[in-house]
Amino acid sequence: MGRLFGTDGVRGVANTELTGEMAFQLGRAGAYVLTKETKHAPRILVGMDTRISGDMLEAALVAGICSVGAHAVLAGIVPTPAVAYLVRKYRLDAGVVISASHNPVEYNGIKFFNSQGYKLSDDLEDEIENIILSHPEILPSPTGASIGTHTVAEDALDDYIAFLGSTTKEKFDGIKVALDCANGASYKAAPITLLNLGAKLCIIHNEPDGTNINERCGSTHMEDLKAFVKENKADIGFAFDGDADRCLAVDENGELIDGDKILAICGLDMKEKGTLKNDTIVGTVMSNLGLTMMGREKGISIEQAGVGDRYVLERMIEAERNLGGEQSGHIIFLDHNTTGDGILTAIQLLSVMKRTGKKASELAKAMEVMPQVLVNARVNNAKKNTYMEVPAIRHAIAKLEEEFSADGRVLIRTSGTEPLIRVMIEGKDMERMEKAAKELAAFIEKTLQ
Repeated sequence: MGRLFGTDGVRGVANTELTGEMAFQLGRAGAYVLTKETKHAPRILVGMDTRISGDMLEAALVAGICSVGAHAVLAGIVPTPAVAYLVRKYRLDAGVVISASHNPVEYNGIKFFNSQGYKLSDDLEDEIENIILSHPEILPSPTGASIGTHTVAEDALDDYIAFLGSTTKEKFDGIKVALDCANGASYKAAPITLLNLGAKLCIIHNEPDGTNINERCGSTHMEDLKAFVKENKADIGFAFDGDADRCLAVDENGELIDGDKILAICGLDMKEKGTLKNDTIVGTVMSNLGLTMMGREKGISIEQAGVGDRYVLERMIEAERNLGGEQSGHIIFLDHNTTGDGILTAIQLLSVMKRTGKKASELAKAMEVMPQVLVNARVNNAKKNTYMEVPAIRHAIAKLEEEFSADGRVLIRTSGTEPLIRVMIEGKDMERMEKAAKELAAFIEKTLQ
């Protein structure tokens, strides 16, 4: 698999790339690195999404955790942000989520949280990886009564739902909400939470069978939700991804409200209430120019972090910000949780609607979206991180950057989880941008096979 950790944990095709053996090794090394400073037998929370491979990987991961003398606490199927929250609530030593987020069912992943509910730094991931690849002999192998055990956290989902309900003072009576649960980890938590808060619901893609997670549904396939909102005359719709750490919305007319617009809506509301720290929102280099323009007009600074919610979070902690996120719908409300939380995002957006009495489409006018084109080049995975070492590619990118320097911008980046190089162009002329992005992506694809 090359380097084990990507931008969001370890990912791969389950049972060929991300094998049971790898999960066992990650359980051993992760438990050791994250808990070696504790003076007690450590306890580690384990949650997962609805993928069929989850049971296999959970068994192997838990075996690894127990083999170094740590104890596993099984939360079952819960959203990723539930693990981030419950690690703190239960005062556990670490958390692990078995999920490949928005990826298709054949993929799975393993990502860790520390005792404070934060994703790991690059340094800690490197330490885990180094042990697995080079120094497995340093891991303890206790015997007898020192071997770890596992227990089940029976109230995990209920405790997470209670937490979500506590993040707003509003009741959503009179608001009709459409949900697309992506046949994933939000399939219980999202409906129960919003029903508890008084919303009227209509729901699709809420019957996971282990194989249909993210299948033409959820936050990466918004078409069904757009049509569903209009058919059911809903006031707003929300789509989550497989592990529910991201959320996108659809207004009452079926128009997309992406992560940048959600940041604009919630950021403006927080600024008006005086709760937006330093009047600053943390976005990424992929954030639409319209977000920056909104910020200039409304007196809100927009900072750019690297792509990936962990990098947004690092910037938020370092600079004392409490709102940040990505266009893809990873939104972090740091006053409430330590990672992107899709259901929490839906609650905060509904709270703005309820408090202001405005329709979703009216709130979405908070920022004007500048046209943006994103084209993926599918390349040899072993070559994707060295594309700038190829002179012809470097020259083609420089030429494109010069072409759009006056009225737009060009951003090229690799996917942390898939064999893709993403070509993004932002500007005013959609036809020109699409042509240029497709040409560059095709050239990169051909060159890096």
